[in-house]
Amino acid sequence: MTSPAPDRSIDKTLAELVEEFDLLGDWEGRIEYVIDLGKDLPPLPEAARIEANKVPGCAAQVWLSLRPEGGRLFFDADSDSALSKGNIALLLRLYSGRLPTEILGFDAKAALDRLGLPSALTRQRANGLNSMVGRIREAAQASMLAAG
Repeated sequence: MTSPAPDRSIDKTLAELVEEFDLLGDWEGRIEYVIDLGKDLPPLPEAARIEANKVPGCAAQVWLSLRPEGGRLFFDADSDSALSKGNIALLLRLYSGRLPTEILGFDAKAALDRLGLPSALTRQRANGLNSMVGRIREAAQASMLAAG
């Protein structure tokens, strides 16, 4: 997954996603697009498919690993479900390559609502999406604490 350029704000990335989702129209088109995003996600190395990287609360198995580099947080992820893989790919597009302060200052719930994603998902899948966001935020908080 390509990471955002450091000069591209998370809000600009969200605005691009909103534009793309608006072009898709109905929720079926949006879900199909999310699944397509997941197809572009590079495979996660077997070494990263460990219990510590599993995201609890997801309907499917989802792994999320962290690579801190130069103060920024890069995430790698995978899932055994096409839709969950698409959801995590969407989140990586928003969050990977960001500073912890950017991650923690971003209102993910409002962003996902703007995309109309939670309402297009089953309750269990929406909960899983929230768990993925929670894991990313936890990584940002831990990174800030470690930095002092």
